[in-house]
Amino acid sequence: MQLSGRGVRCVRGGREVLSGLDFTVSSGEALAVTGANGSGKTSLLRTIAGHLALTGGSIDLEGGEQELTLAEQAHYLGHRDAMKPALSVLENLSFWRDFLGGEISDAGQSLKLVGIEHAALLPAAYLSAGQRRRLSIARLLTVRRPIWLLDEPTSALDSDGQTLFANVTRDHLARGGIVVAATHAPLGIEAKQLRIGDGGPLVAALNSKPSRGGAA
Repeated sequence: MQLSGRGVRCVRGGREVLSGLDFTVSSGEALAVTGANGSGKTSLLRTIAGHLALTGGSIDLEGGEQELTLAEQAHYLGHRDAMKPALSVLENLSFWRDFLGGEISDAGQSLKLVGIEHAALLPAAYLSAGQRRRLSIARLLTVRRPIWLLDEPTSALDSDGQTLFANVTRDHLARGGIVVAATHAPLGIEAKQLRIGDGGPLVAALNSKPSRGGAA
């Protein structure tokens, strides 16, 4: 499987945020998208996910399910953790499992893998920022999709949470998955780098190590 972009252009609010951008990432690979604030990292992820219209160029997926769109084969994890505060942790995860469909794993097991099984019956409103991020990661594990589009995925995670993220991401890549992550911090996994917003993309090898800090 290969996800690629050629001459990608995106305009938001009359401002060109991406222009002439090329990238390629294949099964088992991660692509770290870096750049200054406002450089277009989030816009690129949202364009790949189909949340923003592609103004120019093309984004293609080769080797995926022909009957499904790219968006139907991808998870998008944004800055905001998509959950209903009044529902319990398990109810939130069960909602996404039923809504997204596809290849489904056990929701309770996913919570155990991300270390918040003890909070399964608590309202999501009671979770800390780090626990909310762990719940979002559990969604990636409960409904299996080959492409993960992650916007600052280690945000709010402490050092243990960053290690957890790195481990589940390596497992996803070992299954033949693809990861595209916009980030300011090291991801803790081996990844290619796509730097945007400073005169053109720079693709290079990047061996990341998890940073310390944040709240659990």
